[in-house]
Amino acid sequence: MAQYFEVHPENPQQRFLKQAAQIIHAGGIAAIPTDSSYALVCHLDDKAAAESLRRIRGVDDKHHLTLLCRDLSELASYARVDNRQYRLLKLATPGPFTFILEATKEVPRRLSHPSRRTIGLRVPEHRVTQDLLELLGQPLLATTLIPPGEDEPLNDARDIAERYDRQLQVIVDAGACSREATTVIDLSGDEAHLVRQGRGDPRALGILTD
Repeated sequence: MAQYFEVHPENPQQRFLKQAAQIIHAGGIAAIPTDSSYALVCHLDDKAAAESLRRIRGVDDKHHLTLLCRDLSELASYARVDNRQYRLLKLATPGPFTFILEATKEVPRRLSHPSRRTIGLRVPEHRVTQDLLELLGQPLLATTLIPPGEDEPLNDARDIAERYDRQLQVIVDAGACSREATTVIDLSGDEAHLVRQGRGDPRALGILTD
């Protein structure tokens, strides 16, 4: 059974987040709130946890997992970023955007796209997520909590508990999130390319939509 922690979204109880961080650090899979939807997360360096994350989500190694980072300086440790890319990132972070970037050698090869050597990164604007990242001291490996065969992410922690109680080790309930996933923008090529329209508005970054 998953440990269930109910926390305040703006002033989360640190003792609960510390317990959640300890379980994640020990290899647990967690469902946590973000500024878009709930996400499945695990420790960056735990191979078995990453495999469990993919299995629960129902995706293979060609699906981009995302690194949740505290800020742009942390993001730059895991992705190669030029001046053009950095300007866009600065406009969009923190916020509900995921960027596909060329991975650095800091990223384990098993976590990047198998043929492209790219990784998804983002800086979430959610107090609970940020506090967890601070407690762990490194990014979290994440994927939007969309059940296999469905199109929309889960929005209610109680619903997540009913459906995933035996597969997760931690559920952090900070109330309802948006039902929208992040907007995904591929910055790994010469031009910024909109991959998925989500909660973030790409027009704010000067990226036109169809």
